[in-house]
Order: sequence, then structure tokens, then C-alpha cells
Amino acid sequence: MRLTDAAWAVRPYGEVVDVAARDGSLLAVPVGSLEQHGYHLPTATDTLLADAVTHGAATATEAPVLVTPPVWTGRSSHHLPFGGTVSLERADLTALLEGLADTALENEFDALLFVNGHGGNAATVDSVVASVGAARPDVEVSGLSYSALAADVVDEVRDSETGGTGHGGEFETSLMLHLYPSLVDEARADGTTMDERYDRARQDLFVGGPLAVYRPFPEYTTSGAIGDPALATAEKGRQLFDHLCAALAGLFETVHDHNRGVDGGDEDDDEDGNENEEA
Repeated sequence: MRLTDAAWAVRPYGEVVDVAARDGSLLAVPVGSLEQHGYHLPTATDTLLADAVTHGAATATEAPVLVTPPVWTGRSSHHLPFGGTVSLERADLTALLEGLADTALENEFDALLFVNGHGGNAATVDSVVASVGAARPDVEVSGLSYSALAADVVDEVRDSETGGTGHGGEFETSLMLHLYPSLVDEARADGTTMDERYDRARQDLFVGGPLAVYRPFPEYTTSGAIGDPALATAEKGRQLFDHLCAALAGLFETVHDHNRGVDGGDEDDDEDGNENEEA
């Protein structure tokens, strides 16, 4: 968990309430997982990356944004055969996210954004956006998977062919080398290039298709990683991280601007701006 100035967890309760009361305030909730990521990456990779990108964006904007501690487990049952994985059922993850949103929004934030870092959570996050939004018509509720924000630059950064940026592949490993190099065992960076037999199914983290196909995860890989992590570098991770943070910060600002004046407020947003330093 990153302890930046945007972290809810480092603020006294009065400051949380004050930020929430500002016009166009936004609460960001990183959602990750605790699951195997091959021989070379830590099991908290999805959580660490979603948290880092969310804080990087929140500290790059003057918008009133607070970030909750990350949700550290999600829908990961497909990784259970490898071990080292904790998973929730869909109903349990739904209840967790809805309960978190319901109580957090009692502080009167104007908007809520889930920042998802694990593909297995995506459908549940989308469902929770709808259920929380319907229950809280006074709050703008939204969600996205942060990796999608790199779609417009990834081809300029990656060296792997299609199939090389899957689970624990070049993309995630590069980000981890940039952000948490001591947690990456480069000597064991081994993965299997994704070889999907259906052209209309997902081929890669950034090459999708309309066809959803279920297969046990061990059918895709023996190591637990899909893609080519050996091509990852810290410099690629830096480029990707900088782009992800800038893109998400831009979204934060757009959400903030869109929700200004929801309660008729016109206060000056120069107070309590987020700092660009991490503890």
C-alpha cells in the first residue's frame, strides 16, 4: 500500500471528510488480487500495480482525490491449481465492493472510481458499478481496468509478438521491474506465449476478441505465466507507468470537472491539493 498524500489511510478522519466535501471530490478504489504470477513475480502483483498507478495518478492532479487501501483479493479461482492463491466467489467480491462503496460514500464524495488490476475481477467490477450507481444516484460511479489505458502506446514499447503480454508477461514484469525491482526474480522469468486456437477470442492482454472461452489455466502455461517476461525491462516499465499515470490523472480531472457543482458548491479547489511525494 502506497502512503502518498492522496492516501485515505494516512489522513485523520477530519481531513477525509474535508476532502470529500470539496466540490467534485473523487474516491478511487484500487482492486487487485493475491494469486500466482509465475516463478518470477510476487503473488500481490495485481494489487501492487493497481495501487501504484492509482496513487501515481492521484498525486499528479490538483483534483480532490483520495485513494483507499487496495482490495487485495478478487476472483482468482482459475489460478488455484498452482497454489499461492487466495480467491473470492463472485457474490463475496460483489458484497465486499458494494459494502466498501456504501460506507465510504457516507463521507459524501461526489464520485467513485474503481481501478481494477486483475482481469478476473472485470465483470464483477462492471456489475458493482451498476449496482452502486443505481443505489447512489447522487454519486457518479465508474470503473476501469488500468491496463486498458496503455493500449494506445503499448505497441511502441513492447518487443514481444501477440501473445507476449499476458499474465505475468512482458507488460506486468516491466512495470514491476520499474516499481519493485527487488521483488522480481529475473533469473526465473519464464512464460508461455499465449496460443489461442480461436481467432475471435482474446489473444493477448491488448489483443481482444468477442469470443469468451473457458479453459483451466494450466492448459495455457506450465509456469503460471503467459507471455514473454524475459523481454521485460525497467525502462519499458517506466514508459508504461508514466503513460498510465498521466492517462488516469486526466480521467480524474475530467470526472472532477464533470461533477463540480453537483451540490451547488463553488468553493476554491486550491486547498488540500495532493502532493507529488510518496512516503
